[in-house]
Amino acid sequence: MRREEQLGLDGMPSRLYACTPTRLSTWLSCPRLYRMSYLDRPAPRKGPPWAHNSLGASVHNALAGWWRLPQAQRTVPAASGLLERGWISEGFASDAQSAGARDRARGMVEEYVAALDPADEPAGVERTVGARTDRITFSGRIDRLDDRRSANGGRELVVVDYKTGRRPLSTDDARSSLPLALYAVAAGRVLRRPCHRVELHHLPTETVHAWEHTPATLDRHLGRAEDIAAECAAADQRYRDGLTPAGQDEVFPPSPGPGCGWCDFRAVCPEGSAATPARRPWDGLEPFPAD
Repeated sequence: MRREEQLGLDGMPSRLYACTPTRLSTWLSCPRLYRMSYLDRPAPRKGPPWAHNSLGASVHNALAGWWRLPQAQRTVPAASGLLERGWISEGFASDAQSAGARDRARGMVEEYVAALDPADEPAGVERTVGARTDRITFSGRIDRLDDRRSANGGRELVVVDYKTGRRPLSTDDARSSLPLALYAVAAGRVLRRPCHRVELHHLPTETVHAWEHTPATLDRHLGRAEDIAAECAAADQRYRDGLTPAGQDEVFPPSPGPGCGWCDFRAVCPEGSAATPARRPWDGLEPFPAD
């Protein structure tokens, strides 16, 4: 980047745009959703909680809690107990449906933990990392950061992201994930260790989908993040400067599509409401049975 492109008024460096991978991904998915989530104050009222989010959060919390136990206590029954005690019951159609989902989630956690080595201490659990470039500063929280022996005999960091959704995943999901790549960049810089491998651990199918980044591929993801952040920063400034309703739709247009049925703000978005039928809070549990 040329120096004059980095300077603001009076030759002073422009302020770095602070963001998270989630914020950037939200802009890509729907600028209107981005505006409602991050800029509107007060924010529009959200719809009811989603049962699949409750399931996912319960599983994530149980796995994080398991790694925080003393090593001798990291057993399969301990993981099961953490899931049971920390179960989030919001969004389900009934107590019976919640109990059925809890049983399935407990089974996923037990199967997953049974394949882990309790002595294989991670470098971080629910670890927040961050980094900066000439254009942005970003941070995010990693589900698990592993410390593993590399092929050359040294040590390297591996980004692990738990997934509990119904959609099967692939290696391409790991390769193309902007958040995972940014986590790898940030983890490597914070801990001053090599970090190129990212993994999606899909508990429902007991599969791991991994990608080994190179410095070049991480740089490409970082450049993409900077470009997205530049769009966000420009839109944020126009919002702060004041926009008419028509101007808001111009700067933050909706992106109607099949995903609108799952949007928290569907009720206040005419285009999203027209795009697809509303999803029930527990529909994300399918193809698992629902009451």
